[in-house]
Amino acid sequence: MDSFGPNGNEDSLPPPPPVIPPDVEPAKAEEGLPPEPIKKKPSRLPIARRGLGSKGTKLPLLTNHFKVNVANNDGHFYQYSVSVSYEDGRPVEGKGVGRKVIDRVQETYDSELNGKDFAYDGEKTLFTMGSLARNKLEFTVVLEDVTSNRNNGNCSPDGNGSPNDNDRKRMRRPYRSKTFKVEISFAAKIPLQAIANALRGQESENYQEAIRVLDIILRQHAAKQGCLLVRQSFFHNDPKNFADVGGGVLGCRGFHSSFRTTQSGLSLNIDVSTTMIIQPGPVVDFLIANQNVRDPYSLDWAKAKRTLKNLRIKTSPSNQEYKITGLSELPCKEQTFTLKNKGGSNGDATEQEITVYDYFVNIRKIDLRYSGDLPCINVGKPKRPTYVPLELCSLVSLQRYTKALSTLQRASLVEKSRQKPQERMRVLSDAFKTSNYGSEPMLRNCGIQINSGFTQVEGRVLQAPRLKFGNGEDFNPRNGRWNFNNKKIVQPVKIERWAVANFSARCDVRGLVRDLIRCGEMKGVMIDQPFDVFEENGQFRRAPPLVRVEKIGFLLC
Repeated sequence: MDSFGPNGNEDSLPPPPPVIPPDVEPAKAEEGLPPEPIKKKPSRLPIARRGLGSKGTKLPLLTNHFKVNVANNDGHFYQYSVSVSYEDGRPVEGKGVGRKVIDRVQETYDSELNGKDFAYDGEKTLFTMGSLARNKLEFTVVLEDVTSNRNNGNCSPDGNGSPNDNDRKRMRRPYRSKTFKVEISFAAKIPLQAIANALRGQESENYQEAIRVLDIILRQHAAKQGCLLVRQSFFHNDPKNFADVGGGVLGCRGFHSSFRTTQSGLSLNIDVSTTMIIQPGPVVDFLIANQNVRDPYSLDWAKAKRTLKNLRIKTSPSNQEYKITGLSELPCKEQTFTLKNKGGSNGDATEQEITVYDYFVNIRKIDLRYSGDLPCINVGKPKRPTYVPLELCSLVSLQRYTKALSTLQRASLVEKSRQKPQERMRVLSDAFKTSNYGSEPMLRNCGIQINSGFTQVEGRVLQAPRLKFGNGEDFNPRNGRWNFNNKKIVQPVKIERWAVANFSARCDVRGLVRDLIRCGEMKGVMIDQPFDVFEENGQFRRAPPLVRVEKIGFLLC
């Protein structure tokens, strides 16, 4: 058959099909063709070891794995897609809100859900052990918005009513409720048998998905305990786990927990983990430590505004939680807002301009010691700010610090994170006991039991490699160490062309060169005298590093 021409002309069209007589019955095309082969999904198997080692001296080792027994291999995980939206249809995007909504769904509609427990990933997926009543379910729940931006007893009003009137409203109705719509739709079915098949080396398409469900159960269990979740690492709000690394940053010690398939079967792996968090407590203390200044009057407020953006605080004395949206443009004693007072001479509302400082000190009767000359924290919206004096704000605990650490902070973190084996074993045992996985209903429904002792395996101590030195000398390291003193290199080279760039005012360059040549000679390395020594001009010592290198006139290759 001819193909179409590039210009689509009639000349390039194929001839019309022949006319079929009315008494002819056309045959079905598929009857004469062989059936298409069924495409088989690629199977996934765990990587098997080729064999076991045999060299070295055998010894027993304790590992940070806890053996897991699965009694319910015939069960299935049912995966459902979750959609959470507000009453007007807008999707819910705030972190942590989804878990509160799903918890409320379980509480409110327990009978409709047949008492099923959920494993919810905090976003758009949940799992159950066994199926729900229908493939698609819709629910409506109401939550009290405990972190709403309503004015409270110690926040300046935004011009929409008198503070006393707001106080009376709060006493009658402390929280603002929100309505959420939840849709749960069936997505997939995952057999628990897939894990057992994979451990036996059989073909299994779903074992990775089944392991993922078990890990989601661990995350949900930690979330219910109030932990900070960082993937599969969990951090409790316990000051004993905090280590100050400077700059208003703390190293928070926690633990990693996940299920693993091993040659010995399924196991729970627990290990120590550390993440960086903001120093909780008064905001002013954090800023002073972060900028390394002596008092709040020396702070760089432009930098402080960037640092505080989106951090969560609690205000006193109401203990209400807010998210920081910015800082006021003026100090507390100068920043004004319009205060509406009801009950004038003719019953109409009156307005007056008042400073944030005067409002808190004279109307709220709250003593402010140092906030008058400092900016206020803004917890409102851009067009409707709500100001709180700085000294009434404290940072909430377990807020991650995601910026890069300085060299000193990294060194401090490494030093304070170091643990001896016995201490590490104690920490992991305590983490396992604190987690109390035996109380998790989803794990019980799966028939999962976790042994409380460390798994023992057989290890081997390999012989240390034999080292070769100069002059044909051999050496056997002891306890993983060796001493290079009075030894020479096997194949030394001669260093002929080299130079010195001196950026230190107190360095004895001649002595440095002499000692370097002498040390090289002791190791068998012959070093000639440097062809030149470049000294830095003292007037550039405070310049940036790149400028200092350029000014010294020496090109580092």
